[in-house]
Parts: sequence; C-alpha cells; structure tokens
Amino acid sequence: MAFDKAWKKACSSSTPTVLLIPKNKRYLLKPVNFRGPCKSKVSFTIMGTLEASRNQEDWDGMISRHWILFSNIDNLTVRGGGTINGNGKIWWRGSCKMDASTALSFNSCKNLRVENLKVMDSPRMHISLEKCTGVDASHLTITAPTESPNTDGIHITHSKNVKIANSFIGTGDDCISIVSGSKNVMATNIVCGPGHGIRAQVSNVTVDRARFIGTTNGVRIKTWQGGKGYAKSLTFKNIVMHNVLNPIIIDQNYCDSQNPCHRQASAVQVMDVLYQNIKGTSASEVAINLQCSNDRPCRHVLLQDVNLVGVGGDSAKTLCSNVQWIKRGTVIPPPRVHD
Repeated sequence: MAFDKAWKKACSSSTPTVLLIPKNKRYLLKPVNFRGPCKSKVSFTIMGTLEASRNQEDWDGMISRHWILFSNIDNLTVRGGGTINGNGKIWWRGSCKMDASTALSFNSCKNLRVENLKVMDSPRMHISLEKCTGVDASHLTITAPTESPNTDGIHITHSKNVKIANSFIGTGDDCISIVSGSKNVMATNIVCGPGHGIRAQVSNVTVDRARFIGTTNGVRIKTWQGGKGYAKSLTFKNIVMHNVLNPIIIDQNYCDSQNPCHRQASAVQVMDVLYQNIKGTSASEVAINLQCSNDRPCRHVLLQDVNLVGVGGDSAKTLCSNVQWIKRGTVIPPPRVHD
C-alpha cells in the first residue's frame, strides 16, 4: 500500500518527479501494477532492494503473471544501481512453474529507459517488454541458475525501436527472446551465458558485439511448424562463442511436444539473414545448423567471415536443409547441403 500511495502521488505530479527506493534498504513487495498515464516524467529510482514475497498466495488475483508491472506510461525511467530479487526458487519446482510471474514487466510504455539495475532469480521471465515503443535498456545484470525454467533475461513482444546495450545476462532460458510483432531491435555489447542464447522471430533485428559463454544456443531463429508471417532482416555480427552447443542455428520446424509434430503445409518465412564475423568454439560437432521448411525454404542467408571450431580445435560441421545460402570471405565450417 505504501508503494501504491507513493506512485499515485508521483504519477499525478505536474512536474518531473523521482520515486526513490533508498540505498541499503530492503523492501518485501507483493505483486503491484504502477499504472499510467502520468502527468509528467517519472523516475523510479531503485537504490536499495525490492524482494518478492515467498508466499505463493500473494500472487492470486488479476496480475498473477506479473510481479512488478508498469503499464501505459510515457517518458518513464527505471534505474538506480539497486536489486530486484524475484525469489523464484519456490516457483521453479514442479508444476507451479507455469503459474509463475515475470519479475519486471512493461506494457504499452513509450520512451522508456531501464538502466543500471540488477535483476535476479525471477519466478519466470526477468524483464518483459510488451507493446512498448522507444526503449533504451542498458547496464543491466540479469542472473538466475542454469536449471531455472523459463527464466528468459529480456523478452520482447509486439514492441519496436528497442535498444539493449552493455549488459550481462545469464539465466536458465533465452538471454534475449524477441518474438511476434517486434521490429527495429538492436542488441550491442551483450555477454550471454549460461542460458539458451538469443532467439529472434521478427523483422529488423541487429545483434552486434556479443559474447556467448557455455550457452545451449548462440544466435537462434526458431519458428513454429504451421506458422504464418515472416522473420526477416536479421543481422548477427561481431560475435564470439565460447563452448556453445549450437553457435548458429535456424529451426523452422520447431516442436515442443513430447510426440513428433505432424508436417504442416505452412511455415514462417525466414529471409534476409546475415551472420558476419562470428568466431569461437562449438561444444557439438555441428557448429552451424540451418534446418528450414520444405514449404517455405529460408532465403538469402549470408554467411560472411565465420570461423567456428570444436572446443579442442577439432573441425566442426555445417548442416543445411532447404536453405538458399551465400558465402562471402572465409566460412569455417563450410556449408554442406543435407536434404
């Protein structure tokens, strides 16, 4: 109630306002929705620690899928050098993981800045951006144990003009996942690991200057069988892989069922993809795996200046299926077609 009261006062102010979480202070917080619109700019400054309640009953209600939610706010800044601790361990066990909440969510926000924060041990995804426009996220440290399920670092959906920079992300799932309806997303100077890598299913995405350490995937494009639409204009460049299981992967026939999925007559079109200046080590024999659909083959996939080898310096493989690829410069391992 104290947070809700402070937010209403800050949001209703006619002049720019700071809502401060003091340094060296720790606050236990139930799920809360900081709603807009606000009359002026608000800076939500977290210098201390916000800690989620360990009581699962506190998540009952309308916003059970969100712990801290900012919605419908323009010109919001969330920063401060403090910590957001989701206490996710109680949710990661057994069936309750599907009911878990995202730690820090932003919905329908414009001109948003999120910077200089530590977000840890979220019950589910750590930071979620949904229907946001004009986002600048930087100097974030996002961590959770390798075995924590569905704990994406930053999840982006139906958002545009998003920049993520100078951040360390190591979780149990995707470091950054960019999905339906998102465009104009740029990620630069990202250290990723552990986790499942960076996943894209959108248009106009650039990942530049990233380092992956011991992740399941490096740069990954994943689309569902039977899907529609496209994933296009995707650029992955200046990337270093350290002991990554699948450094470069396109999976256009994704299926998360325990039983094999039936072949579908439609698929998401993947096209105009650039992999440039990517080097390092693969933890598996297949360093580049481009598996595209029979019905919607991948088009205009450019491999340029790629050098991926096994962890001990052994040679690796490239597997391609239903893909129109182009090679420029030196590409190791060289593409081979396996239809």
